[in-house]
Amino acid sequence: MNLAFYAPMKRPDHPVPSGDRNIARSLLAALQHLNAHVTVASTLRSRDGIGNADTQHRIIAAAQSEVERLVPIGRSAGWQAWITYHNYYKAPDLIGPAVCRVLNIPYLQIESTRAKKRLRGPWAEFAQRAEAATDAADAIFYFTTRDAQSLHEHARPDQFLMHLKPFLVRSDVPEPVTANGPILSVGMMRAGDKLASYQLIAETLALLKSDHWQLEIAGDGAERACVEAWMTPFADRIRFLGQLDHDALQHAFKRASIMFWPGVHEAFGLSYLEAQLAGLPVVAQDRPGMREVLAPFHYPAVQDGAAGLAEMLDHFLKHPEMRHQQGEAAREFVRKGHLMPAAAQTLKAGLAHVGITS
Repeated sequence: MNLAFYAPMKRPDHPVPSGDRNIARSLLAALQHLNAHVTVASTLRSRDGIGNADTQHRIIAAAQSEVERLVPIGRSAGWQAWITYHNYYKAPDLIGPAVCRVLNIPYLQIESTRAKKRLRGPWAEFAQRAEAATDAADAIFYFTTRDAQSLHEHARPDQFLMHLKPFLVRSDVPEPVTANGPILSVGMMRAGDKLASYQLIAETLALLKSDHWQLEIAGDGAERACVEAWMTPFADRIRFLGQLDHDALQHAFKRASIMFWPGVHEAFGLSYLEAQLAGLPVVAQDRPGMREVLAPFHYPAVQDGAAGLAEMLDHFLKHPEMRHQQGEAAREFVRKGHLMPAAAQTLKAGLAHVGITS
């Protein structure tokens, strides 16, 4: 297979770490697992984070130039299909549909979200382009059932939709942790939802009944001073690890006993999969995105706030046998459906549906 790949939100080799970048890299690895030759067709970032018409017009013009550049490249290279990851109203795919029309090749999307309410307002132009790109897709892979609902509702009759479970770029299952170490929280320290999760962590720690706990925090960012200030009442129990590379993070999982991250408005979160594969039970809120990546358990409702999280955390702290039991269930949950071989086979099936086979 000879495929073109594009991530309008953030290119796979972007210097700033993020979940979006990690998923783009994971998708490339899964496609290469199928022995596909994959070309990152463009590095044009189409994102407009604030809703500025001038910015959108400038990016649209740049995208048109990219289309003109890429058509002869794709024809010469023999691209058989184009795959775009993460098309949405703030970062629409302005390139793939046009290139595919000229080359007469299938156009596929992974994680495309519909936002009809954005067709009016500061992102109207981009929202229209994102909707048009989704309409143009021959096949769409979705990560979450929440996204699937709107995709099915607005899909054209011949559009193929397929569930691609969030996955880790590995085939092996590591040795389980002892689950007797500190609690571990993993998240970037930036404004918005990540900071909201850290605030909820601080509120939860204040409500814990157990006196026997330590917390390690893996992450860094512009809001670190704010996070540290919230954690000041527990300074003797908390260790800040900073931003960790992959290997260092794996060591942090091995030391830990519980993964604690509330997950405020998380799309799903690959760190949950990493923690569970290591054998850690997870304390998080019951949110739609997390249901895709968390092993079955009774997670506290969002409306229960810090009190619900504290109750669950106290339960795991007081009952090590429950930690081990849930940790083993979590490992099996990830092993069965959230590793690269399973993802590669799903991608292979979707490509076959549009006539692309190895």
